[in-house]
Amino acid sequence: MEEQERDPVIRAWSRFIGAHALAFREIEQQLAAAGQPPLAWYDVLLELERAGGSLRIGDLGERLVVEPHNVTRLVDRLETEGLLKRRRASEDGRGVFAVLTDKGAALRKGMWPHYRGAILKVFGAALSTREAEALSAAVKSIIAHLRKPRLADAAKSAGPRAAQRR
Repeated sequence: MEEQERDPVIRAWSRFIGAHALAFREIEQQLAAAGQPPLAWYDVLLELERAGGSLRIGDLGERLVVEPHNVTRLVDRLETEGLLKRRRASEDGRGVFAVLTDKGAALRKGMWPHYRGAILKVFGAALSTREAEALSAAVKSIIAHLRKPRLADAAKSAGPRAAQRR
């Protein structure tokens, strides 16, 4: 029998990672079964839309669910499909923007009903409304914490409990 971790933070982390992997895999399978592209494509198109249609590639990488080192290849694939295009930054000529095309915006919009349905079936079916609200609040706190500029300094000031988890 597996030993139960006593620290609730470690238990929460382990369950969060496990649930993420299982849900992500199942949602990807449902999208594929519906003839839809991978979830990573949706994420890129959504972030570009949220940003008003364009983002520097580096900024896009910071916003995505995928690892930043995979952004270039992902942008290459989406560009090949005509879902976005690259544009040099006019300010410095060195930066490159990913720019959403009409085709990309239409694909994202068309994917949403499939993605939403998969989320509700895979993830939502396991949670009551109250549990979903509590989980949403907890994850929001984690995101806010992780977006703080000096995460390392925050960990140092967290006190003895943080030191015990290292």
